[in-house]
Amino acid sequence: MSDLQAAAAAAPTEVDSKARKALWGAAIGYAMDGFDLLILGFMLRAISADLQLSQAQAASLVTATLVGAVLGGIGFGMLSDRIGRVRVLTWTIVLFAVFTGMCALAQGYWDLLFYRTIAGLGLGGEFGIGMALVAEAWPASKRARASSYVGLGWQVGVLAAALATPLLLPSIGWRGMFAIGILPAVAAYFIRHSLHEPEVFVARSKDRPKESALRLLVKDRETTKLSLGMVILCSVQNFGYYGVMIWLPNYLATRFGFALTQSAVWTAVTIGGMALGIFAFGHIADRIGRRPAFFGYMIGAAVMVMVYSRLTDPTQLLVGGAVMGFFVNGMLGGYGALISELFPTAARATAQNVLFNIGRGVGGFGPVVVGAIAATHGFQTAIALLATLYILDLIAMWLLIPEKRGAELT
Repeated sequence: MSDLQAAAAAAPTEVDSKARKALWGAAIGYAMDGFDLLILGFMLRAISADLQLSQAQAASLVTATLVGAVLGGIGFGMLSDRIGRVRVLTWTIVLFAVFTGMCALAQGYWDLLFYRTIAGLGLGGEFGIGMALVAEAWPASKRARASSYVGLGWQVGVLAAALATPLLLPSIGWRGMFAIGILPAVAAYFIRHSLHEPEVFVARSKDRPKESALRLLVKDRETTKLSLGMVILCSVQNFGYYGVMIWLPNYLATRFGFALTQSAVWTAVTIGGMALGIFAFGHIADRIGRRPAFFGYMIGAAVMVMVYSRLTDPTQLLVGGAVMGFFVNGMLGGYGALISELFPTAARATAQNVLFNIGRGVGGFGPVVVGAIAATHGFQTAIALLATLYILDLIAMWLLIPEKRGAELT
């Protein structure tokens, strides 16, 4: 039997215990990432007051985390494609956890910026490796919903941040909140000892190409088009998401005078809409295809971002936030499956990390851009401008990304 035949034979045909463990391991890691990044959004005001940061410096803490994620995505993705998913996934979670905890010791802007950047390295590595691990462990017919379930892990973490911050921040302060971030290191120990390398990865590792995984992302014209298309999709996804979610609590507090608790409730409802959107996306994409699902969500996102920017009534904002969240972040459920199907096993984790985290790096400027436009033209104008980005999304999907529903991994 050839290596190619062996890899095909190793492709999973049913959801077994290994597949479920892979899903839980990836989702838990992603939940902890989401918790950390969003408590930063809720704590920017408290951190700024304590360390005397300007608005630009505060926003740059988010940007630095996401730019660090690009670097971590490249390095850890390539390492994962070379030596295995599970081991490197554990390393990324530990790195992320330790330096998140270190943020509690920050004495000023520059050391906090350094800690956030290094934490970002782990954040960037974790996402793609977890997505590759799940894609390789689950059968093709359920691959999109599996990646959606991993995406739901992020929303659980974000929702936990929205609910826990108002309760804990007054008593333990922003330093105490960061100290909680060390807990994922404990989870990493259990993840490492319960997961196994996917059989597809083990089979294809015997036939690994000589080129680096990074080189395989641009090995020819067709592959370069795929990479470009995914960079555009991931950039718009992250720019819209971070542009809205990092500043949403501040917007609600400034315009309507909401206290932190009230802002958290509004944000939690929006996150709930996002979670429902992610869950639905995976099932829709498995049933009717990746492209139709993405097209529907992109159009919905453009419309709802524009509508939301015009709302003024608190009840309308509550309902509108949930519907906007459904479309704006529902697409997150599809990237893991889509990228896994577009790129080979020898470069799958690298593709997940590099392409999605370049998008994260671009998206990291979302809070800065939204903040700058909001300062001069108002938050409504800043959010409305985000709607135009989804037109670029639609064009990239139409011209550059083929349909791969049901494809076996190569």
